[in-house]
Amino acid sequence: MRLPEIPARPPVTDTPRRFLFLQGPHGPWFHRLARMLRETGAEAWRVGFNLGDRVFWPGPGYIAFQDIHDRWPDACAAILARHAITDLVVYGDTRPIHAQAIALARARGITVHVFEEGYLRPYWVTYERGGANGHSRLMELGVPEMRAALEPVDLDLPEAPATWGDMRQHMFWGALYHGFVALGRRAYRNFRPHRSLTVGQEFQLYLKRFLMMPVHRWERRLATRRIRRGGFPYHLAILQLEHDASFRDHSPFASMTDFLALVLEGFAKGAPPHHHLVFKAHPLEDGRAPILPTIRRLAAAHGLRERVHFVRGGKLAQLLNEARSAVTVNSTAGQQALWRGLPLRAFGAAVYAKPEFVSSQPLEAFFAAPDRPDTRAYRDYRHFLLETSQVVGGFYSSRGRRALLRQVVDLMLSPEDPYQALVAGKAAPRQQLRLVR
Repeated sequence: MRLPEIPARPPVTDTPRRFLFLQGPHGPWFHRLARMLRETGAEAWRVGFNLGDRVFWPGPGYIAFQDIHDRWPDACAAILARHAITDLVVYGDTRPIHAQAIALARARGITVHVFEEGYLRPYWVTYERGGANGHSRLMELGVPEMRAALEPVDLDLPEAPATWGDMRQHMFWGALYHGFVALGRRAYRNFRPHRSLTVGQEFQLYLKRFLMMPVHRWERRLATRRIRRGGFPYHLAILQLEHDASFRDHSPFASMTDFLALVLEGFAKGAPPHHHLVFKAHPLEDGRAPILPTIRRLAAAHGLRERVHFVRGGKLAQLLNEARSAVTVNSTAGQQALWRGLPLRAFGAAVYAKPEFVSSQPLEAFFAAPDRPDTRAYRDYRHFLLETSQVVGGFYSSRGRRALLRQVVDLMLSPEDPYQALVAGKAAPRQQLRLVR
């Protein structure tokens, strides 16, 4: 079997690899990664767009971009040429400065390395070449091709995680980053975040969410207890962040309200009258979208006030274990439903949206009698991911970063992307999950 070639391959040359980093996850991950790349003989630079980027890149190789956004493509092209860049490294591929840089890199034959939160999060990170999520090479691959690539490989699959991951560390680094961004407004007066809120508003939301964690924990426990002790069958709607790239760029919905309205209408028309519907908020939901008021309003309009529930963040596994089905836009958490053999209906572009295990039924019919997934096909798909783009570790905790560094540098230096390496029989042995737990 041969996979389609990716647009850019590492150039064959005796000169050192030259990596250019753009914006990364909140915290020190990109700086730690660059430090290890330098140990291999490579060179590394980082373009910073605000004081938060600068603080998390101490030492050499920092390039400040303080101009207006319209001049970024020309500035990026000049940086790529001046430093003879061979590799571009980004976190996510859809924010405008990244999308523009990726287009320039591809035109020059520069390898594009994309990091993302794990498709099998929380104990894995996604590393791909060229693009992620709806732009991933996984979108081109079917289960038969994956099974063919796995023929010489045998692996005991780890259980699906029960929690989101390094939540406190994620929130801490996010609040700290946005605090530095706010402090550096004068030096980076032209910086505009890729989301609609101002830097000050982002910082306030991160801080508020961090401070409200004890209150939200009690709300979540009470809501979960009512559902689990209610004795009723229920379906689970897995929500996402409205401002997240997966929802914003790879779904058919303009807002989360549109998705909520569709789900509640389908449930009202199709679900048996004794079934309930549970909306599970994303662990990082911060209130910028009026999720709970919208659910209450729409539930009342459909006469479902007593049959609709809302859970703020927390462990997904407890709710999935007793659910009848799950519905989502394209959340990676949908894979936890598939791992449990639950029927799943997804609406957006997702790397796991394969016909073997994701339903295409109209929502009314899905809530009435959902099609069950082919669980063998899903396990083969999950096995393929664990052997390729899913790397044990995390961005936000020190132990997660250590685990990630043990594997990802070699993946970045390899001439093959992770998927082609497996097909070619050159994939490196993978680290065991227990090392980061």
